[in-house]
Amino acid sequence: MSNGVYYNFEPLQEKLVSDGFDGKKLARIYRNGKINFDMKGVSLFFIHRESNVNYNQYPKTLSITGAKLYMKIYDSELSKAEEKYGVDRELITAIILVESKLGKTVGKWRVFSTLSTMASLFDANIRNRLWEYVSGSTLFTVETFEKKAIRKSNWAYNELKSFLIYTEKEKIDPFTIKGSYAGAIGIPQFIPSNIIRYATDGNMDGRIDLSDHADAIASIANFLNKCGWRKGMKEKKARWVIRQYNPSSYYVNTILNLTAMLKG
Repeated sequence: MSNGVYYNFEPLQEKLVSDGFDGKKLARIYRNGKINFDMKGVSLFFIHRESNVNYNQYPKTLSITGAKLYMKIYDSELSKAEEKYGVDRELITAIILVESKLGKTVGKWRVFSTLSTMASLFDANIRNRLWEYVSGSTLFTVETFEKKAIRKSNWAYNELKSFLIYTEKEKIDPFTIKGSYAGAIGIPQFIPSNIIRYATDGNMDGRIDLSDHADAIASIANFLNKCGWRKGMKEKKARWVIRQYNPSSYYVNTILNLTAMLKG
């Protein structure tokens, strides 16, 4: 089974049905030829390192200039979010800059395929196939790989359930949504469970669309507000709140640095 090869995901479908999802709907979706067993995308969880992300690319003149222009273009949306949620526009913009380069880069992976593949790692045979695929390019031992694969399978399964709930509610074709290899979606790069918890309809058109800047801005502000962001808060608490968005210390430092630069 290599990347892109059709796989029926029957064990995963059975698991979803046992959790209350409609079996007929699932069968129809999973029979669609657009889904694939995304070995390549899932393998990145065992190869990618947060410390290798080039966060130094953001505090550059070009990035800051683009972010300031973004704040002018979306001044109304940022003003509304700032007033309603008490979150600084500079912080919201800094997050959008880092997460998706101001909405220009939202990911190339088909989220439904990636989450379905990762969720299927509860099956030992699937884990063995993935280990064969990544063993030559990972620092993991087979034992540490097994532990992480099982943990990520549980995580992805819950995210897949949230993804299916979201696409059903918003009447979105699940195959049209692309995101990061980790299943993060849209301008704010929300994982599906965070879409359910925090995404909001910023432009008041009756639906939540994270490819829309008004919805993305409002959703980020709502996330930070719900996690405890308050204007004028001490740096230690501010760091804790941003860490709920991404637990990387590199990420937190970059966001705070960019926020300060955008305020300057």
